[in-house]
Amino acid sequence: MSRIAIIGAGAWGTALAIVLGRNGQHSVQLWAHEREVVDSINTRRENSLYLAGLKLPAGITATREYAEALAGADIVVSVMPSHHCRAVFQQIHPYLNPEMLLVSATKGIENTTHMRMTEIIHALVKETKGFSPRLGALSGPSFAQEVGRGDPTAITIASSDAELAQIVQREFSDPTFRVYTNDDVVGVELGGALKNIIAIAAGICAGLELGHNSVAALITRGLAEITRLAVACGGRQETLAGLAGLGDLVLTCTGSLSRNRSVGVELGRGRKLPEIIAGMHGTVAEGVFTTQAAVGLARLHSVDIPITQQMFEILQHGKSPKDAIQELMTRRAKSELELTRDSR
Repeated sequence: MSRIAIIGAGAWGTALAIVLGRNGQHSVQLWAHEREVVDSINTRRENSLYLAGLKLPAGITATREYAEALAGADIVVSVMPSHHCRAVFQQIHPYLNPEMLLVSATKGIENTTHMRMTEIIHALVKETKGFSPRLGALSGPSFAQEVGRGDPTAITIASSDAELAQIVQREFSDPTFRVYTNDDVVGVELGGALKNIIAIAAGICAGLELGHNSVAALITRGLAEITRLAVACGGRQETLAGLAGLGDLVLTCTGSLSRNRSVGVELGRGRKLPEIIAGMHGTVAEGVFTTQAAVGLARLHSVDIPITQQMFEILQHGKSPKDAIQELMTRRAKSELELTRDSR
């Protein structure tokens, strides 16, 4: 029986615990920051704060202690919000060892460094422990609520370590949760992070009561700029046409369960960002944090990302969504096939 530690008991971390726990072949320790989450999981077999209504299988226990969560773990899955990744790994590094397989299931980019989550984890473990960890990134179109209730879902584990990818594929897969492997960590991570920005823009279209034409154009051109940036950073174009790119983008731009899209809907209706965030009761829309980092990353690589740039102006400077749309629609005319060349 594999022992798996999940660091982060929000909706996605809890859903992954359910996936791992329902086949009875894993012992799952779920670390949570909130005492009420730990008590709810251990006494009522439910995460009533973040994933209410879904019962957790036997074999899943929750704790607030890193040492307890990580003791004897074969696989460690990090599922905290991206802006907490560095701080969490600074605290848990004493409990890590070279035999552990580390899997990042967080979709984001660090604002100050423009680093992806696996880059942060690798750098911290290498610096503090003196070894390079075996590491991968888990991403793809997956609403936690649907995963937890057993709706058929397909995602990707990306790693340069083929054995790690195969182990994660085997351990996480079941009849309703299909895991594919990929060796393009850059493309998978950036696809998962950048799509959240486009999803906020899609929500704005809904909030402004724009039609299907607008959303279709947004998704298509959003994918083009995500691909440009990912390729400039070392990712592969075909990865962005897969689950972690197009698949996740379509889901978050059209699904009513998307927190990022929901933020956009409220922005389109005229509400201000601080008010919207205050009403989210501790849940996180990663796209709000990622937008600034994406703009910085694009500037570093001299890549044109017009939709993301307009979202940055809306989120950081209060630009009118209608003005942003007008500016996007009146940009210089160009060929649709400009993808990675002549697009700056």
